[in-house]
Amino acid sequence: MEIALSVKNVVKKYGDFTAVNDVSFDVEDGKFFSILGPSGCGKTTLLRMIAGFFEPTAGSIEIRGKNMANVPPNKRPVNLVFQHLALFPMMDVKENIAFGLRRRGEKTPEVMKKVHNILERVGLPEYADKRIDQLSGGQKQRVAIARCLVLEPAVLLLDEPLGALDLKLREHMKVELKKLQAEIGTTFVYITHDQSEAMVMSDHVAVMNNGHFEQIDSPSNLYNNPASSFVAMFVGNNNKVTGVLAKDESGKFYVQDKNQLKYAISTIKDCREGDIVGMYTRPEAIIINPAEDKTFFNRTGVHVKAVLFDGGNSRLLVVTPTGQEVLVALPQNHQFDYIKKGDDIMIGWDPASSVCFKETGAKMYDDEI
Repeated sequence: MEIALSVKNVVKKYGDFTAVNDVSFDVEDGKFFSILGPSGCGKTTLLRMIAGFFEPTAGSIEIRGKNMANVPPNKRPVNLVFQHLALFPMMDVKENIAFGLRRRGEKTPEVMKKVHNILERVGLPEYADKRIDQLSGGQKQRVAIARCLVLEPAVLLLDEPLGALDLKLREHMKVELKKLQAEIGTTFVYITHDQSEAMVMSDHVAVMNNGHFEQIDSPSNLYNNPASSFVAMFVGNNNKVTGVLAKDESGKFYVQDKNQLKYAISTIKDCREGDIVGMYTRPEAIIINPAEDKTFFNRTGVHVKAVLFDGGNSRLLVVTPTGQEVLVALPQNHQFDYIKKGDDIMIGWDPASSVCFKETGAKMYDDEI
């Protein structure tokens, strides 16, 4: 498949500060690619280099095989959708969408044909004559995207476009954006700090931290096979135990925490016996009241500190005898609806469901699990 966007060894420095550090990736034509990371990690700087607003300190950016060095933003085959949509309030919907086409000098009949076609494709055919202040937040979002898509960019860049929407609308628009991208087939490069947005919509996600990519992968692999402790903690919820990696007499690994408790572990990433490590276990991997014959489980009694009800994402917040807090997913079959705050229960998990990473610069020990 053709590569729509190729970023090779891109660096952006501001004096001694490196905002983007040796980033490389390719995006295939027609794919939805997200860059996920916390505020200040460099993702907006990277996006604006692709758009042409910033020049890289080093490296290259190619769009459809053409090097973008010294190509100004208005000459690049990309368009950028901002969080604050920058629609023109004095223009109706059709004139907002037509703006870029008119700037290119296209004739009115062709402009209106393209405008009405794109309004059909974004599901707003009857809104052509509406004023911007007559639209809902989701409708404004679609108009802003339509204004870019009507110009037929090779790549559409989206800079946290759902950030200004309320939670319910944001959840709805995640699905709508994915459907729209799949139908139109334009390559989307989307940046966000919201891991749910990235995971739901994307074909591939790059997790960015301190100016570099920690991992580029499918959403499922990011979640199930994180390549670093940062990815393990940033993507989804994870329980963490910090301890020393050791071996028993049979050669099997375990993590021993500050209270001398031992947790069996079978998935170890780039760490050796004697290292200070973080062991990460997803809340849904923890079983409530595991059967007694599951001797290979890590088992411990805990005290229920709170029941965190959130529909299908409900959790128990429990505390181990040593005071460490653990999040436990509640199954949706209502099997454990009887559990309440103050109860004492058993939990357990298979060592294969945890992953272990070496802690860099770790103190002995963190107080988290």
